[in-house]
Amino acid sequence: MPHFRGFIAIDIEPFTKIVDFVNEIKKSGASVKIVELKNIHITLKFLGNTDEDLIEKIENIIKDSLENIEPFEIELKGAGVFPNMNYMKVIWIGIEPVDLLGSIAKRIDEQLSKLGFEKEKRKFSAHLTIARIKSAKNKEKLKQILEKYQEVNFGKINIESIKLKKSDLTPKGPIYTTLKDVKI
Repeated sequence: MPHFRGFIAIDIEPFTKIVDFVNEIKKSGASVKIVELKNIHITLKFLGNTDEDLIEKIENIIKDSLENIEPFEIELKGAGVFPNMNYMKVIWIGIEPVDLLGSIAKRIDEQLSKLGFEKEKRKFSAHLTIARIKSAKNKEKLKQILEKYQEVNFGKINIESIKLKKSDLTPKGPIYTTLKDVKI
């Protein structure tokens, strides 16, 4: 049976302020792997190795999870790192409010568990991954940039659809393909 590496996400168009933030990170000389701007998204659920026969069922689960929900707005605000400033692994941009996104992610997660997908152990964390940090090179410069963007309002986005996506890993980075686009 054919499989794909799947995830459920909301695509984000890169605003000017996101591009500026990414460019400052690039200029820092830090050892980072920047997420390609066309690949920036909010992950609601990582599926991993997924049977292609489940695509329609997953689409229906997304539709069910969006029942009684209208298109809504989120704000991209603030920047930080996981897990913390002393041990930086991932640079992110924050999202507000998180309640509705968290509720949708939880509904999707609960219904997917009935198809055999493992339930999330961690609490949903609404964020955009901007870069992964490879080493401590120029860490202080990176900290200065993060402090500068800590409270920045990057802009607002209307959320109108959630997508089932396929990720093909290549030596040049992942290639994402939308398999299903579920309108809210």
